[in-house]
Amino acid sequence: MIFPKIKVLKSHGWQYIPDLNAVELTDEFRGRPVLTSTEDMSDVEAAAKMCPTKAITAAPFSLDMGRCLFCGECAIRAPKNIRFTNDYKIGSTSREALMVTPQCEAIDFHPELVREQIPALFGRALKLRQVSAGGDASVEMELNATGNVNFDFGRYGVEFVASPRHADGVVITGPISGNMAEALDICYNSVPDPKLVIVCGSEACSGGLFADSKAVDRRFMERYNVDLWLPGAPTHPMTFIDGVMNMLKLKTR
Repeated sequence: MIFPKIKVLKSHGWQYIPDLNAVELTDEFRGRPVLTSTEDMSDVEAAAKMCPTKAITAAPFSLDMGRCLFCGECAIRAPKNIRFTNDYKIGSTSREALMVTPQCEAIDFHPELVREQIPALFGRALKLRQVSAGGDASVEMELNATGNVNFDFGRYGVEFVASPRHADGVVITGPISGNMAEALDICYNSVPDPKLVIVCGSEACSGGLFADSKAVDRRFMERYNVDLWLPGAPTHPMTFIDGVMNMLKLKTR
């Protein structure tokens, strides 16, 4: 029946996002953290002790978004020192840029680190092969959402493909388990040159909760260059879209 669909449309409004450069997320979204130093840092020290991924350091005060699970527990424990904003523009071409300090007002993308080949060859069409290297399907689901009717990232020619031989690069999710290490290598080597690598999610950036596990094999990260680091647990579709658009020099504002 058409009437229930009309009722849903009236309730939700148009879900299609006409301009991906002008998206503002709800205030409830946990994005870029803001750190504030105070004379008494005991709450930060307590938050650092309770962080399961050791993302927080009290001295010097910093928060590593590459390890952060964005659970928000640290902001509850140390509300005067840690606050999460709704800024989803947290991707960078540098792993070091994901380290937030009290002086950070934004995450530096570092466009000078983007290889000239990337926007020149893939600015109009970028096909990516996503590899879940031991992931829990949360980041993978968000990546799927980038192509749905809401975001429609395919309008910029950015799409996921089934075969690495049809791809221009690899998107890695998950901590890279030992059982997936060889498969990831095979996939990467099957992508024709030149190719790019994107790591998506805190697990992919650092290993996350499993960083110290013997079941994880992250030697891939030592052998190959990473072109784009995208934190999040899971990574929001707009974080992925914003990072890729910056890399391809498609941002208009």
